[in-house]
Amino acid sequence: QASQDELKAAYRRLCMLYHPDKHRDPELKTQAERLFNLVHQAYEVLSDPQTRAIYDIYGRRGLEMEGWEVVERKRTAAEIREEFERLQREREERRLQQRTNPKGTISVGIDATDLFDRYDEEYEDVPGSSFPQIEINKMHISQSIEAPLTSTDTAILSGNLSTQNGNGGGSINLALRRVTSAKGWGELEFGAGDLHGPLFGLKIFRNLTPRCFITTNCALQFSSRGVRPGLTTVLARNLDKNTMGYLQWRWGIQSAMNTSIVRDTKTSHFTVAMQLGIPHSFMMVSYQHKFQDEDQTRVKGSLKAGFFGTIVEYGAERKISRHSVLGATVSVGVPQGVSLKIKLNRASQTYFFPVHLTDQLLPSAVFYATVGPLVIYFAMHRLVIKPYLRAQKERELEKQRESTASDILQKKQEAEAAVRLMQESVRRIIEAEEARMGLIVVNAWYGKFVNDNSKKNEKVKVIDVTVPLQCLVKDSKLILTEASKAGLPGFYDPCVGEEKSLKVLYQFRGVLHQVMSADNEALRIPKQ
Repeated sequence: QASQDELKAAYRRLCMLYHPDKHRDPELKTQAERLFNLVHQAYEVLSDPQTRAIYDIYGRRGLEMEGWEVVERKRTAAEIREEFERLQREREERRLQQRTNPKGTISVGIDATDLFDRYDEEYEDVPGSSFPQIEINKMHISQSIEAPLTSTDTAILSGNLSTQNGNGGGSINLALRRVTSAKGWGELEFGAGDLHGPLFGLKIFRNLTPRCFITTNCALQFSSRGVRPGLTTVLARNLDKNTMGYLQWRWGIQSAMNTSIVRDTKTSHFTVAMQLGIPHSFMMVSYQHKFQDEDQTRVKGSLKAGFFGTIVEYGAERKISRHSVLGATVSVGVPQGVSLKIKLNRASQTYFFPVHLTDQLLPSAVFYATVGPLVIYFAMHRLVIKPYLRAQKERELEKQRESTASDILQKKQEAEAAVRLMQESVRRIIEAEEARMGLIVVNAWYGKFVNDNSKKNEKVKVIDVTVPLQCLVKDSKLILTEASKAGLPGFYDPCVGEEKSLKVLYQFRGVLHQVMSADNEALRIPKQ
């Protein structure tokens, strides 16, 4: 966002600093010539609106690309940006054609009631009765892929297989979705399975107003008993910035009316719902608290009561890697008993393991369902997950360092040369600032600082930037913009890929002060 006047002022200042004629030493003169040429090239690019627009969009690589000579010189920066956005849209469309967006779910139901509900007298004469029997009693697998046909049409192929206590079946569905306008889309669905006959469905989504939309889904299910029609309509409205209200009406199979309010904020998620229907009517309240930590930890609880009984659920979920979220929920109900549900989300795949512990309300089952997963998680996190993530981060950093080693070495040499060339200018600046009791940088360091005791084994990686910072002082002020400080004259990156900070000890009006700022944080000293 720098103006032309700001560019000219910076160019003049750096030219005075690096001009070869100001240095008599042959080595310094050679270094000054190289840096002077770099400054001149930068000014040539940034002073021309067209090349500046190309640089802003593509970086240095864009300036080296062939073909810019065919771009009309009369094009403005805005027109070049518009051309770039058009090319970007075309690339997005090409990527869209190649994307299948696979989604899948694997659910494995485990019956572990023998751990708590067994009766010893029934097992006295049975061989191996001392070991409780834990078995898988149901499984479900579903998968779907999307195939974009055009920018508005998408084909969706999905299938599922289910089995419970030795009996099961599956189905396959094909849906064709068309985006009709910015306000809505429609979808045709065809399906078939071995448990049910052919299925034909139509789904329509429409924005009625900027704050209200409606979804209608009608289906015809063919079976040996005849045709079973079904219709589901959902009306939703934004009640405020964070709150949605829903009204749902379902007719046909398991007819019901449902209303719910969902409030989702940065720190919480709250839902209240009520349903009247056949065979189930219920009321439900749930709350989820979102912690603002890097692991995105969430704790949740819900209460659901209806004709089927009462269920209380509580649990937590946490991010364990870049693409994985692990969660566990304890369900306690009458007459359902106690269950533990473990869920792992890995990118677009979901793995779900419901473990049924007991048909009764046993305090021991509730205790083990709550404490067991916590103990296992913290042990795994400390012994397996944390070391693995640390090793993975180290590998990525090492790879990044290797790929940028030659470039960083060049930047380091340029920075060291710039510091040597600044010595005379810095001496004059310090004399002027001392005379007016102004701003004098006593010491300054840039890089990775280790202040946390938990990271005491990590190595501090900083460079001395006292001279470059003093050189940037003008009229007893030092102003740095919101950008990485590694690009400043006399700076380079001492720890590629790691968090960096700038620590400055300075004197103003004869008083010592200290300030520390993040790498991309703006800095203005003296502080007001």
